[in-house]
Amino acid sequence: MTPRDVPQSGPSRPLSSTAKTVAHPRLMLAISLVALAGAAVSSISLYHHFATSTTSFCNFSESFNCDLVNRSTYSTVLGVPVALIGILGYLLIFALATIYRDKAETPIMLLIASTGGLGFALYLTYIEKFVLGAWCFLCLTSLTLIFSAAVLSGVAVAKVPRRR
Repeated sequence: MTPRDVPQSGPSRPLSSTAKTVAHPRLMLAISLVALAGAAVSSISLYHHFATSTTSFCNFSESFNCDLVNRSTYSTVLGVPVALIGILGYLLIFALATIYRDKAETPIMLLIASTGGLGFALYLTYIEKFVLGAWCFLCLTSLTLIFSAAVLSGVAVAKVPRRR
């Protein structure tokens, strides 16, 4: 055995490309569960977006009215329902946290995706409050879920060992 074959150890040794650089598996599980819950909530919202009759689902008062929010002009972007955009975003986060969880770049990609989703959700929350004057329980639930995904993704980035 030559000196090159002997494994080196210590803090001065840079991480190799095969070194473990992924976040904790339980953290990825938590992110994937949050993403599944978000996809489910967005699916319910999409169903109500296309419903033809007025429903009493989550219409608690004039200020809490999902139908008003889900059928407003702000419920689509270039003709695509916001709820469908949410489903696709949550499925992207789910895929990153499950299928691609072992990739070194996954934690930062999760943070980028969830932070982008959070920014979009905050914009829509602004529209609910200051333009429509009505809140949607499903939208607020989705906001809470994407916020949770962003926080968990930030923790995942913080747990990744750094190269020196």
